[in-house]
Amino acid sequence: MSNATPTLFRLDDLIIDLTRQRVTRADVVLDVAGLSFQLLACLLRRGVDVVPFDTLIAEVWAPAVVNEETVTQRVKLLRQALGDDGRQPRYVRSVRGRGYQLCAMPEALADAVAAPSPPHRSRAWLALPVVLALTLAVVVVAMGGRDPTPPASARDETLERARHYFAMGQRDNNERAVALYEQALQARPLSREARLGLSYALSARVCLYDFPWEQADRARQLAETLIAEDGNDGSAHSARGYAFDCLGHIDDAIASYARAIALDPSAREDSVASLAYLLGVKGRLAEALRLNLSVLDHRERLRHLDNQIARDMELLGFNAEAEQWYARSFRLQPDNVFANVAYPTFLFRQGRFSEAERAADQALARPHHPELQVLLAQLALLRGNSARAADFFAQAEQARPHLGRMRTLRLLHGERPATSAQIAARIAEFNAPTTLNNQWPDTFLELSWLECARGDTAAALAALDRAVAAGMLDRAFLLTSPLFACVREAPGFAAALDRIGARVGEERAQVLAAPWLPADLLTVKPLPP
Repeated sequence: MSNATPTLFRLDDLIIDLTRQRVTRADVVLDVAGLSFQLLACLLRRGVDVVPFDTLIAEVWAPAVVNEETVTQRVKLLRQALGDDGRQPRYVRSVRGRGYQLCAMPEALADAVAAPSPPHRSRAWLALPVVLALTLAVVVVAMGGRDPTPPASARDETLERARHYFAMGQRDNNERAVALYEQALQARPLSREARLGLSYALSARVCLYDFPWEQADRARQLAETLIAEDGNDGSAHSARGYAFDCLGHIDDAIASYARAIALDPSAREDSVASLAYLLGVKGRLAEALRLNLSVLDHRERLRHLDNQIARDMELLGFNAEAEQWYARSFRLQPDNVFANVAYPTFLFRQGRFSEAERAADQALARPHHPELQVLLAQLALLRGNSARAADFFAQAEQARPHLGRMRTLRLLHGERPATSAQIAARIAEFNAPTTLNNQWPDTFLELSWLECARGDTAAALAALDRAVAAGMLDRAFLLTSPLFACVREAPGFAAALDRIGARVGEERAQVLAAPWLPADLLTVKPLPP
């Protein structure tokens, strides 16, 4: 008999599989994923005991700072997915002023009932460098099945625990996963699964939890070792793409994700979404939208897919449709840090400043990304409140001190004016030898701000031109943000906008003529054949 902790439970008519993070009723998979599943699992582990709000927040949301309203909204979403009625609950009961509990004692089942789960992985998105965040649970089982040595129960349990912690997300769980993968590698240095899992977890350290870039470089090396052993290992190519993604090497990441998809097109929806995001960054909007729509059936696992589709449509000029996607995500995912900044930022780019401020204030009460502080700082600059802007920029830098963009904004708009020497030193960092095709468009926007601060408008415009050439097609941002007030006065600014308009027009025409365009996606009718 095994003394392992049960991972399969029955709750009334539900079967809950903690390992696969899946809930079924009568063999039908229910739409319970991400934080909704973690919340259910937290309740499940305590039987019918009342789980206080503080415990739920600590175990499900930490290290994000959330309040009881966030928990209440997530319980509503969980109930919707389960078909539960809060007035006459069948699965989850509210205990006023205390927390939540299950309505019945869950029954542990034999794990053999569960079938093997399909391969999957994940990524996560940030601003600079891009961090593609589509749910960590997507990654877990892609890493199994091809160990070069015979399995041993103790070692397999170590890997199983590592996968479990990695899938749960949050910094502490990721650190547990790293430690367990390292432990597994000590026992079996050639374990494919341990090396692949460690590669993903090390990249997550950089992309999600602000570790130094060297962690992602080690992740790249692990993935490339696996590729050297088997060039047709799609999961290893995907892991390599994730590492390059976190390192900021956009073209290398695109190539690796594309290779992963080519090797395993049916099992790489995570890589498809990652690739789609990066292509959007590079201005290849039609292709990005096509790829995003191709994995729409997996939107519950790819938690940022709605925002990616919204962003593609916004850049293509379908603003009314984009707003529907942004607003839906903002409304239905109150604990999604990226949805909570994407919708207010969209309103800002549309010049709807009062609405943007109201949405941003609402988002401040939720888990949010430091980009929300950057947005609020820009709104403060537009209102002429430089002191408030400096405070918000300082908060953003404090939250993401490793991001050069945050340091630059604090330097240029902080409480103390930047000296010419400080500005020159920062510009020198951009002029270090680098590969143009591997730089993000936003890198050149940052350089443009610095050149403006130095008083060199021509150099600022040249940096903006480089951003456009690299794929920056956000015309609305250039026209709206106070960060570009200087360059907007340059004689060549209008020409840069015209180049953006021409490229967007080409991408938009491709979308409207595309056979893959869903008939109900846009109110704009496609071109006749």
